[in-house]
Amino acid sequence: MVLNEQEIMNAICLNTALRKQIRPEAVDVQLMYDDDLGYSAEVTTMGRSQYIIEATILEAIEQYLYKEHGLQVFRSQISLYIEDEMIARVAV
Repeated sequence: MVLNEQEIMNAICLNTALRKQIRPEAVDVQLMYDDDLGYSAEVTTMGRSQYIIEATILEAIEQYLYKEHGLQVFRSQISLYIEDEMIARVAV
């Protein structure tokens, strides 16, 4: 299974909204990759920005797959890649 960049951002929005008890529409996500730091994202809510690391992105994808697709996967089954855009490959 492959998740495209939009699905990854949706997963982060849903995860952040759940944590902060706000609507997912109030969350803005910018995915990033750096050779030294790896995968991360800038998440903006209510005018405040925070950076999340790869582990948090994987957690968000884990929860998204369970809640939206009924799939229970572990972080070790999820790999992030950059092609034309960021994608997540999930071994199910």
